[in-house]
Amino acid sequence: MIKIAPSILSADFAALGHDIARVEAGGADQLHVDVMDGRFVPNITIGPVVVGAIRKRTRLPLDVHLMIVEPERYIPEFVAAGADMVTVHAEACPHLSRTLAQIRELGAKAGVALNPSTPPVALQYVLDDLDLVLVMSVNPGFGGQSFIPGAHRKIREVRALLGERPVDVSVDGGVKADLAKALAGDGATTLVAGSAIFGAADPAAAVRALRDAATAR
Repeated sequence: MIKIAPSILSADFAALGHDIARVEAGGADQLHVDVMDGRFVPNITIGPVVVGAIRKRTRLPLDVHLMIVEPERYIPEFVAAGADMVTVHAEACPHLSRTLAQIRELGAKAGVALNPSTPPVALQYVLDDLDLVLVMSVNPGFGGQSFIPGAHRKIREVRALLGERPVDVSVDGGVKADLAKALAGDGATTLVAGSAIFGAADPAAAVRALRDAATAR
């Protein structure tokens, strides 16, 4: 099964509840929430208060993607605000195993994101601590970027490294319908899409179109 995770980074923040309702109507499986601190990536987005507001408007699982330095300082706040999954960057965590354990101890699922230039081997010693891997197919920081083709190979390498472990493999960045089938074939199980969904005239239809493209025979 392919899951579709609209990224609220591309939503209308002045009408966020409305946009969330529209992707729910389209059958979205979860919401992807990008948190940026202006240090790890060159942009600043939202914090736990907004995550808490989103939690009140939806029953969909929230994958909170922490593109921040020292994520361990803020993980408890995001879990308390309603994060079901917390994804941290391998590049930002000198004690990655400890950080993943922290997330799980707080009752959330634990994920690791890999920047485009970070090899899958960075996961080698935490494979049994993972619930999801997020393969970045753009350099993180801004929505609307073009997909980096090398992500295809990385997804396949991550899937091979995971073996039979029941770990989700998400791909995030430049994901559009014309890439969906190939990404599913590579081994991706969750497609994160922002502008391709919220930039469409009908976000609900865009969610359905992305799923249909991924599962087409």
